Amino acid sequence: MSTFLLIVLILFILVVGVAAFASTRPNRFRVERSLLIPAPAERIFALVNDFHQWTRWSPYEKLDPDLQRSYAGSLSGQGAVYDWEGNGKAGKGRMEIVDTQPPSHVAIKLDFIRPFRASNQVDFTLVPEGSATRVSWAMEGQSPYMAKLMGLFVDMDKLIGKDFEQGLANLRAETIRPDGSAS
Repeated sequence: MSTFLLIVLILFILVVGVAAFASTRPNRFRVERSLLIPAPAERIFALVNDFHQWTRWSPYEKLDPDLQRSYAGSLSGQGAVYDWEGNGKAGKGRMEIVDTQPPSHVAIKLDFIRPFRASNQVDFTLVPEGSATRVSWAMEGQSPYMAKLMGLFVDMDKLIGKDFEQGLANLRAETIRPDGSAS
């Protein structure tokens, strides 16, 4: 057997092996981060439950300075809709608040249109801890085969998780005064 054919055979076996291994990965994903914020749940809830407020704290709002936004439905809370379209990093998509339980929970249906299609569930959970609030930001959804394959090379939990960590830190900054006291 020639060296060229041996190399082709080895590459073929590697590709098939990686493809087969990717198919064994979980069918669903979940990314979650939380942060204790020294502010009452009501103050934080108001920033999460109103898409108009997301420009103040969401790390995704800074991906494209020319991001096009539109709002529909309710002004805030259940039925509020936020559509965006931006550059390659921001992409295009739609969010709709599908459930709120003031001041402890906001559930959002998140649909990405570009650069890839995906539908995910996003949940913000706010739990009082003394005079502070534990805020959790979670996203979960289906992992189609291509996402499983990409997940072998890119750690989506770390990739998305760092954005959630930044967003939670931004929420913290928006809810306290520069001197550290609640605003």
